Amino acid sequence: MFTRRTGACFVVAAGLFGGTFVAAKAGLAHLPPLLFVALRFDIGAVVLAAFAATHRSRAQLRPRTTGDIVGIVATGGLVVGLTNALLFLGQQYVSSGVAAVVFSLNPILTPVFATLLLGSERLSGRGVAGMGLGLVGVVLVADPDPSALLANGPGVPLLFGAAAVSAFGAVVIRRADTTLSSTARTIWGVPLAAALSHGLSVAAGESATGLTVPPAAMAALLYVGVFSGAVAYLAYFALIDETDATRANLLFYFVPVVSAVGGWALLGETLSALSVVGFGVIFAGFLLVSGRGATPSRVLRRVAPRRVADDDPA
Repeated sequence: MFTRRTGACFVVAAGLFGGTFVAAKAGLAHLPPLLFVALRFDIGAVVLAAFAATHRSRAQLRPRTTGDIVGIVATGGLVVGLTNALLFLGQQYVSSGVAAVVFSLNPILTPVFATLLLGSERLSGRGVAGMGLGLVGVVLVADPDPSALLANGPGVPLLFGAAAVSAFGAVVIRRADTTLSSTARTIWGVPLAAALSHGLSVAAGESATGLTVPPAAMAALLYVGVFSGAVAYLAYFALIDETDATRANLLFYFVPVVSAVGGWALLGETLSALSVVGFGVIFAGFLLVSGRGATPSRVLRRVAPRRVADDDPA
């Protein structure tokens, strides 16, 4: 699993997705949830269109097979569009900590769908133990209020639906046997997610009339549009292709870690000793799932650049 490319994709995706929960909370205070998602992917679509125009040919972007179409629909309709619609709807009713815990069921649900649809991505007992450790670590980091987690209301079911749709879509992408690159699927998928979100927004009766968007909400919108709406998805879908859906979705265990550290560093939020313990538990679970030969030293050696002495002579 650990090469320079997969390591870079993992770090970029986890890091940028980590800011989504905080940015979503900031934006949802001023924008209806589905319209927020739609505008997010409008921005992401523009960024990706500019990237495609300068870095990809028509031949590289052209769908050729049924698998290509399935891959695009799974990317835009499921993993990007419907997942975020449910996620942003759910975040209206719960705290960011609760949202992080519920959505972190994604890595646990992924091998279930992978076993049903692929058969080859089954977890060993070691992997199951790693998944459980990862979830325990997420709970320690997020430290949600149990009463909020179990409270009545649609928040938790919506977030669970988001986790399930995301996990299912990631497995469908692996099953689709697409000839398109992950970048091409993302370039097609984000505009599809924008169109789906606008349709859901209109169907829900949301309106932009009379809305005011202060600078903080605009900054949140730009963040989730450009960084976690375009760049992060390019890295995430590349990771799925390089590894598999189960291992790629382990990054969602690290999203609450990034959110907690970012809140401490940028917003002055408290980082408790329990959260620090949770970081270690998540990493231990990650090592269990990632492979029998994975140890901290090996991970660092595989991801870090080679020493100059190991390079070809100048």
